[in-house]
Amino acid sequence: QVQLVESGGGLVQPGGSLRLSCAASRSIGSLNAMGWYRQAPGKQRELVAGLTGGGTTNYADSVKGRFTISRDNTKMYLQMNSLSPEDTAVYYCNARYCPPDGCFSYWGQGTQVTVSS
Repeated sequence: QVQLVESGGGLVQPGGSLRLSCAASRSIGSLNAMGWYRQAPGKQRELVAGLTGGGTTNYADSVKGRFTISRDNTKMYLQMNSLSPEDTAVYYCNARYCPPDGCFSYWGQGTQVTVSS
């Protein structure tokens, strides 16, 4: 099992920046893939940025050039720049872990990001 804990959300003005962190109960290197998702009120949860175990990244078109996903040995990060009100959502960390008995997906509890003046 993998436990994920997000941090770094908050209130920021349009044009500002935030850095989200996701701490995992297992070594980041042992995870097959990780990603950041978000869910705005009344909308479906959507992928924001993904990161494979091999280091390949992918981004939603709406955040390309503004958001950067990264990781170190202990955490995954999402650097968010040039934030706009449309980025307001609960942001969730996701991890995919594949032990010998199968692959499993895990979620954090979410962290609120509000972009408003």
